Amino acid sequence: TCFRLLCSLLIPALFLSGILCVCLVILLWGIRLWIQQRKKKLISEGKDGKPPLLVAFFHPYCNAGGGGERVLWCAIRTLQKKYRNVTCVVYTGDRGATGEEIVEGAFRRFNIKLTHPVKFVFLEKRYLVEASFYPHFTLLGQSLGSVFLGWEALLKCVPDIYIDSMGYAFTLPLFKYLGGCRVGCYVHYPTISTDMLSVVRNQDTRFNNAAFITSSPLFSKFKLVYYYFFAFMYGLVGSCSDVIMVNSSWTLNHILSLWRAGARTSVVYPPCDVQTFLDIPLEEEKSTTEYSIVSVSQFRPEKDHPLQIRAFAKLLKEKRLGQQPQLKLILIGGCRNQQDEERVKNLKRLCEELGVSNAVMFRINIPFEELKRHLAEATIGLHTMWNEHFGIGVVECMAAGTVILAHNSGGPKLDIVVSYEGHITGFLAENVDSYAEMMAYILSLSPEKRLEIRENARRSVHRFSDQHFEETFLLSVEPLFK
Repeated sequence: TCFRLLCSLLIPALFLSGILCVCLVILLWGIRLWIQQRKKKLISEGKDGKPPLLVAFFHPYCNAGGGGERVLWCAIRTLQKKYRNVTCVVYTGDRGATGEEIVEGAFRRFNIKLTHPVKFVFLEKRYLVEASFYPHFTLLGQSLGSVFLGWEALLKCVPDIYIDSMGYAFTLPLFKYLGGCRVGCYVHYPTISTDMLSVVRNQDTRFNNAAFITSSPLFSKFKLVYYYFFAFMYGLVGSCSDVIMVNSSWTLNHILSLWRAGARTSVVYPPCDVQTFLDIPLEEEKSTTEYSIVSVSQFRPEKDHPLQIRAFAKLLKEKRLGQQPQLKLILIGGCRNQQDEERVKNLKRLCEELGVSNAVMFRINIPFEELKRHLAEATIGLHTMWNEHFGIGVVECMAAGTVILAHNSGGPKLDIVVSYEGHITGFLAENVDSYAEMMAYILSLSPEKRLEIRENARRSVHRFSDQHFEETFLLSVEPLFK
């Protein structure tokens, strides 16, 4: 009787599931055909009578002016130089600026001049990928939001080649299976990483793991299950990419373990404007009475500016340099929004609490020439982000001729602050004590020894130049153009 009852329930359920699956496949196939028909109607002929090859970049914040944007504009310039019958499209949510203003901004900020016009597709639903829109389950919310934003992009323009250049992996299957596009991606930072899983597993309190979760074993277990589910889904969508580019060895290790697509994955270091910084003359230090320590990074929580201020305060307090020269810490960075501005106010408050306000300067959204001047005068370049995926700021500090002190993790540890031809290129630290100790050590070196380290660092950064990026990027995207 039980067996009959089970069969009477199971067989109709399986039959119904089968019908639903078939209906879903037919629906998706119908949507794909409809999208292909739309594409044919929208295609315009090129100069030689053939329709141009549309290469679209998904970059909702293309006007932000960070390292990710420099990769975008360099990639577009590289494709325009190499392929004649290519039209580059950028999906963006920057509706407050015109296409001309965005291109002009890229030239002003990065000195990147495009050889041909770019087509901009302006998206209205960018708020769906804003972190502030999802106070809880942010990763899942933003990823699902990116699917809706990707759908809007696909309906407005169906490209031949689609490249996600901002880390929205959940859009890849949408463009591949419904849009019929060849798809690629440039991964700056894995949306979830094995490090994030270990932070939750070990109940560590960090900026992305609140104290109320770490203090509760139940909440921690729930978050771990959620992270594992998300990591599985992330691996699934990422693995459908035809070409995968990552910006560092650190990112490569995580993407290989999550996406398991080794044959299609390659490291393409981001293009750093090293030549501009190398143009700063490398001179012996003129002053031994005043030293400046410069930090260059956006005022975001993960950059860990409080660590810089605390380590600097400890350095001043201990005065381990004998005849103590005057020291100043200069924090240079961009503020994207009100949250970042609030963060700066809190950092200034921390300086007051530690009694170092007079020795700490904040320089926000400064012109490039002023940035160069500060770096040219600095003795130490400071960088404190844990597991920085690459670290363009680290490269710039080294190219400008500062002695770099970065975090002993991520890109700086694996790719940048590594010995070059057997010589030291900089230093690494992990916490307030080791940063303070290392700064004291660098300042205790003779000017000649510091100059030697600066020269080694400069020689090592050529592998992060625009030219090197162009070569490796073209090599990686070649399968998409076959």
